Amino acid sequence: MHSQRINRLSRKFLIALSLIALLSVISGYFQAPQPDEGSAAHIFQLSIVLFAGMLLVFLATADWTQPLRNVRALLIPGSALVLAFGALFYLEHYFYVVH
Repeated sequence: MHSQRINRLSRKFLIALSLIALLSVISGYFQAPQPDEGSAAHIFQLSIVLFAGMLLVFLATADWTQPLRNVRALLIPGSALVLAFGALFYLEHYFYVVH
């Protein structure tokens, strides 16, 4: 019972951290290019590091008798991270070059 509670909490943290990473990248579209990394870049980096640690907690406490349920729980945070990294790549390689 205790591991289920930790798993649910880690799943919520995974969603929150992936959305924080996505929002920090999106905020770069509303700022002028900076010569050095801004605070949004550091927030993005910290959220990715914390996401990796929380993913380990999620996987360690997951109920592996129902693997499909675990995969479905990772769809939202995984999708948000794919969008965040895609938006970051576009921001750095195309958006800033034009603006």
